[in-house]
Amino acid sequence: MIEIDHVTKRFADYVAVAEADFSIGSGEFFSMLGPSGCGKTTTLRMIAGFETPTEGAIRLEGHDVSHVPPHKRNVNTVFQHYALFPHMTVWDNVAYGPRSLRIDKKKGKGEVKRRVDELLEVVRLTEFAQRKPEQLSGGQQQRVALARALVNYPSALLLDEPLGALDLKLRHVMQFELKRIQRELGITFVYVTHDQEEALTMSDRIAVMNAGNVEQIGTPTEIYDRPATVFVAGFIGQANLWNGTQTGRTNRDFVEVDVLGSKLRARPGDTTIESGGRATLMVRPERVRITMEQPTGDVATVPATVTDLTFQGPVVRLSLVAADESPIVAHVGPEQDLPMLRPGDKVHVSWAPESSLVLPAAGVPSTEDLEEMLDDS
Repeated sequence: MIEIDHVTKRFADYVAVAEADFSIGSGEFFSMLGPSGCGKTTTLRMIAGFETPTEGAIRLEGHDVSHVPPHKRNVNTVFQHYALFPHMTVWDNVAYGPRSLRIDKKKGKGEVKRRVDELLEVVRLTEFAQRKPEQLSGGQQQRVALARALVNYPSALLLDEPLGALDLKLRHVMQFELKRIQRELGITFVYVTHDQEEALTMSDRIAVMNAGNVEQIGTPTEIYDRPATVFVAGFIGQANLWNGTQTGRTNRDFVEVDVLGSKLRARPGDTTIESGGRATLMVRPERVRITMEQPTGDVATVPATVTDLTFQGPVVRLSLVAADESPIVAHVGPEQDLPMLRPGDKVHVSWAPESSLVLPAAGVPSTEDLEEMLDDS
């Protein structure tokens, strides 16, 4: 449906997007995810026609539209601020597009009514058709904006952080509503967000962007379980990331890494690291087990000291420090059945080797860096 063919976008000397090269399939829910300034919105604006690529081409349904103005592209955009007409009813807001295109004259009398009624039913607003925007909740206004953007049957719908103005609980509800609407209509959705949960919940595939570059494209499971870079591992969800040295390969499935003061087995990533090369070991906090006694069996294990505990509802976030002063984070659920822990307690941290991943070494972002990155977004 959409091809981004080696696209670069510069603003004077600043490179906003560098050599982006990927395709988006028909009927796909595709998200571009990354921190503020990573190039995701610029890429969306180039697809929409609001920006022109400096190099490369944008193709829509096989046709080069790099220099085609927005109103001549068969795509529509929903922004964070919905810009509904306040003096019009919900029904008239949705009907504005097909009326402007004189759809009744082209397709036959009653076509506008059929389309509007159909879309209002899809977004579950039929009973609100005669209300004004000010009489609707934020989530209802967002669905009106969706219906208005979809009523002309675009090839693709572009969404630029459309849930950003909603409160947290409503955002969660609307994530599932957006996915339902997309599945029912079968239209390609291209979604821009800095919220990892939104991208993981709704997307068929995700492009993770950083500093104008596409770091990885994959399904939510692939992005989460097999990140390609340290940046992706740290940005998607939470991750323990420890720098060390890959000392060799134990067998076809595992390599050995000297990290946390121990030699540990781990899954190799997709990038080959030579023996003796610098490497970063990733383990998700929910994969970490905490025991008072040293565990037995086929697990990677290191001694650690508890430094802090934070209650987070379903889990307790346990902060620890290894013997080499490296920080460790574990999410401890009730199934671990641990005694009451306190800062200063000595424990053993372990995980299954297949739950870890070895990545090419890079500057591991600190917890403070990641929190600042998300705050900026």
